[in-house]
Amino acid sequence: MIFQLKASIKGINYKNEILSGLTVALALVPEAVAFAFVAGVEPLVGLYAAFLVALITSLFGGRPGMISGATGALAVVMVSLVAAHGVEYLFATVVLMGIIQLAVGALKLGKFIRLVPHPVIFGFVNGLAIVIFMAQFGQFKGVEGQALGVMFGLIALTMAIIYIMPKFTKAVPASLTALVVVSALVIGFGLDTRTVGDIASIKGGLPQFHFPQVPWSFETLRIIFPYSLILAGIGLIESLLTLTLVDELTETRGNSNKECVAQGAANVVAGFFGTMGGCAMIGQSIINVSSGGRARLSGIVAALSLLSFILFASGLIEQIPVAALVGLMFMVSVGTFEWTSFNILNKIPRSDAFVMIAVTLLTLIFDLAIAVLAGVVVAALVFAWDNAVRIRARKRIDEAGVKHYEIYGPLFFASTSAFQDKFDPINDPIEVIIDFKDSRIVDHSGIDAVQKLTERYSKLGKKVILRHLSEDCRRMLSRAGSMIEVNVCEDPKYFVVSE
Repeated sequence: MIFQLKASIKGINYKNEILSGLTVALALVPEAVAFAFVAGVEPLVGLYAAFLVALITSLFGGRPGMISGATGALAVVMVSLVAAHGVEYLFATVVLMGIIQLAVGALKLGKFIRLVPHPVIFGFVNGLAIVIFMAQFGQFKGVEGQALGVMFGLIALTMAIIYIMPKFTKAVPASLTALVVVSALVIGFGLDTRTVGDIASIKGGLPQFHFPQVPWSFETLRIIFPYSLILAGIGLIESLLTLTLVDELTETRGNSNKECVAQGAANVVAGFFGTMGGCAMIGQSIINVSSGGRARLSGIVAALSLLSFILFASGLIEQIPVAALVGLMFMVSVGTFEWTSFNILNKIPRSDAFVMIAVTLLTLIFDLAIAVLAGVVVAALVFAWDNAVRIRARKRIDEAGVKHYEIYGPLFFASTSAFQDKFDPINDPIEVIIDFKDSRIVDHSGIDAVQKLTERYSKLGKKVILRHLSEDCRRMLSRAGSMIEVNVCEDPKYFVVSE
């Protein structure tokens, strides 16, 4: 129909982008306020951080549709710094955090997110979903009797609208509809329930430039650098894993290095405007994507709407019942959890299942950064062990009496012992050929293993010839210089790996 508000120019559905951005902005308010309290700073410090970080990353980031802002993962690290040294040191820390993230992006290190295995991502998503769910329990403190019943009823109504409405229409985001309907119900009937205004006032002006009031000395650097490094790491890990998740949900591909640069720039600006900085927010990103937000516009609308709330609509936003936002976050948590992980636990290798569960538990016990790093380390060790035990050698003696060892599998630090056990220098003939056609020397440990092996043959007066080495393997051997005194037989027509 002519009058139907429909999609668009250059593939952007402006209606969905604007409405989803507005929904995200409403959900950002209590989150930013709550995380500011966790960090030990004023509510506006968190709200301004959400505005600045969301705006800059939406404009320049590498993942359209992803929402960034003040997060709990960063807040729990910041609280000890603020308690020990004051809020000005936090602002300086956020600036340095942003510089570190800019360096990571400039050096194109964001690509290393590809090293995170899928079981780790599953564990991260499940752990974060549980964290989001459990974080809402704090809203029930001090609520008793009839007020508690009213709150449960409003939460249930919010969740029901979000669940049922998409079955009938997707013209308007179900999350926004739920917030509007429940808020109207509370205001219209004068229901006694906690609202956003009961948590804190969100009224304020434009964020002002604020140079951190700290001594610019080596002592200050000594204090803030460890915090900046930890915050930068947590922020990048959470952002890049959220980017990967949004990639899967939208079946598109984001730019991890560009996102690192945008996150860094956003935090540098946030620090100089007296805020707590931030990173990607998985809950708000899921809200945005599920509401139809796919382009940069939704994030820009969310950021500008949040600023508008602070400047002009604080009184109205403060009337939104907390119960509606809790119900919204409960549904985000349910939608975020990878329920399929239960079905595949018995179908995937036990090591992958262990990594998935371990990352989930570590996310709950410690934090995201520790959980993901531990998961990657465990997965890497399992991978190394699996490849170490797979190395093997096919043996044969040709008509000339030369013994051939055809090696299969990579030769690296974990497989060197098994590699050495494949050979029998004492009983082998005077000439031996080691064929790497289906293998390669990966690291210095592999070179050292070849050296030790050739020394064993050399002491017995026997000759070793290496065949079918890839170009990069030959480079590693040539750099080893006199360590290895063997004949290297090169096949000019064959390269296993070319860097």
